[in-house]
Amino acid sequence: MPNPNNSSRHIVLTSHPSNFGPKPIPIQWGAESPVERGPIIATLTKQAHRNVIGTHSGGYAIYRALAVASGALQTDHRADLTNTSPVEHIGPHPSWSDPEKIVSIDPFGAIVGEVFTSYYEQGYDIRPTIAVTKAHINMPELQEAVINGRLQIDGKIMKTGGDLVVTKAAIEPVWYLPGVAKRFNISEGDLRRALFEQTGGMFPELVTRPDLEVFLPPIGGVTVYIVGDIGAITDPNKPVAVRVHDECNGSDVFGSDICTCRPYLVHGIEVCVQTAQEGGAGIIIYCRKEGRALGEVTKFLVYNARKRQEGGDRADAYFARTECVAGVQDMRFQELMPDILHWLGVTRIDRMVSMSNMKFNAITQSGIEIVERVAIPEDLIPNDARVEIEAKKAAGYFTTGEVLDDTGLSEIKGRSLVE
Repeated sequence: MPNPNNSSRHIVLTSHPSNFGPKPIPIQWGAESPVERGPIIATLTKQAHRNVIGTHSGGYAIYRALAVASGALQTDHRADLTNTSPVEHIGPHPSWSDPEKIVSIDPFGAIVGEVFTSYYEQGYDIRPTIAVTKAHINMPELQEAVINGRLQIDGKIMKTGGDLVVTKAAIEPVWYLPGVAKRFNISEGDLRRALFEQTGGMFPELVTRPDLEVFLPPIGGVTVYIVGDIGAITDPNKPVAVRVHDECNGSDVFGSDICTCRPYLVHGIEVCVQTAQEGGAGIIIYCRKEGRALGEVTKFLVYNARKRQEGGDRADAYFARTECVAGVQDMRFQELMPDILHWLGVTRIDRMVSMSNMKFNAITQSGIEIVERVAIPEDLIPNDARVEIEAKKAAGYFTTGEVLDDTGLSEIKGRSLVE
């Protein structure tokens, strides 16, 4: 048998620098300027330059590994960022330099090519974690809304044929671990240990490199769709509508009728268009948290368990069956979600298209006012989703009346109360 010690290949498992070697560029999270804050360097071209744990687009790292192993991708490839800068500039806003407001994304992530030129010239490989572009989207339900008179063709926001003009941003997660730990009221050490253990030890730096405080987790990111004038988001005299939507592939893409996800998403877009056509702005935040962040395999297992149990699918056993498979009802943990709103400069939401108490509480506790909560109309709820509605109602997922909280009286409108 060949002796592994004679192998010509040496695999480095960690990126620990020598005690006497060069130190990576420090990251001063919450600094006012990007240069003072420092760049996020997670690429692998020069290990000594890395100042974070993890890699960009961590959820796709295995595919990159396959591309490298098969010879399709060179390990020293550096992205050519020519003409990739944002088509719309967002910020900076005061929240960008507030370490209490943003802990899970890099607010400067879209403009690294502009603000870190000197580092690029020194050979640093810095990648954007946010990309901003423009697009048209077209959904048959929006065309139906035009036909039924709920939406209007204005030639600017809604084009002939039902095309909706949007600005969209793709955002990768960038976690400032001390801030994330504080947000969840846990110690940074406990957070690091749990992340290390629950990823099977994939990131040893979590427990061996306390000097690295930023982590790029291997999870899906967020896509933001903005309808209307971006400037209206921060104008106190113009209305803002928001729909925060957690991914549901079966409903959102394929139209499965066992839940209200696609109908609620479409309704949210409709309210955003109406608000934009009034001179304001609408924001759709689409988070990759499939199956309440339990995953699609778990979700389908629960579907089977619910429908096969004695008495069939029942609201009183809805979450019990979920807990039997997953151990918990929900792992979305909305505490980090408001960071996207703070990146956009949102301070007040006039129409929140959601009845979720978890989302409402996370947003208002982060200092953003919600004026009105908009529910999905009753006639948009699929018949097979009634069990979900009753189960969530009983579990307190959403509110069925007016809510009084720190921000004042929140008005709730709509004929159905479901999230």
